[in-house]
Amino acid sequence: MAPEEMEAAEKKRSPQAWKLRLPWEQQKQAEIQRSAFLQSQENARASTSSMSTLARAFMISRRRLRLDPDKKLHFLYEPGKQVSSAIKIKNVSRSHVAFKFQTTAPKSCFMRPPSGVLAPNENTIATVVKFLEPPERPTDKRPKDKFKIVSLSVQAGVEYTPELFEDQKELVTVERILEVVFIDPQKASPAELERLQKRLAEADAIEAARKKPPAETIPKGTMVVDGLVIDEWKQRRGDYLARQQGEGGESL
Repeated sequence: MAPEEMEAAEKKRSPQAWKLRLPWEQQKQAEIQRSAFLQSQENARASTSSMSTLARAFMISRRRLRLDPDKKLHFLYEPGKQVSSAIKIKNVSRSHVAFKFQTTAPKSCFMRPPSGVLAPNENTIATVVKFLEPPERPTDKRPKDKFKIVSLSVQAGVEYTPELFEDQKELVTVERILEVVFIDPQKASPAELERLQKRLAEADAIEAARKKPPAETIPKGTMVVDGLVIDEWKQRRGDYLARQQGEGGESL
């Protein structure tokens, strides 16, 4: 006999006893309903959390910038000298994008340009300049510095200001953290050296076209070597040391 038939038979056989069982049955039914409600709530929260995780992963996977190189920055290993590398940055999104560099070594590195705004499909080449301190031990050549590039979608016509990233921290994307790789000039292949020098020449040409002062405005006594103004390096180091005494510099 099915459970429903047994209940119906019991109810018909002893109506009074059945009435006494009603509160217990009602309580049991209420507990079942409550358990089902709690389970549905838990399933809804799990579904929402899963969708949020997928959304975050989707946003992370949709980079605004394409970097070349996209993982490592190569520098000639020449201790005691100022060495340079270059990275091509292209806006592959549909909106204008502001970007900026950060570094773990603001005392010995600077980027030019250190920040900017790119229109859709626009690209630029940034120069990364590093003063390579002689290692404490001759065998210690492993680089420890890293560079980070972050981005933020902005409206067309917006110019870069540091406040952009401070005011919209939750919308900032870390595009890539780049490691430093040293190239031994004596062991590097000619093709590798040529590729690095070509990219640096392209970066210098873009910088010269972007910001080329008239000849009469260049201060007397300023020395220009390989496209780098030595006074600029001194000024940047001076500015950094001054900021360190205040609130600190831009770093990772």
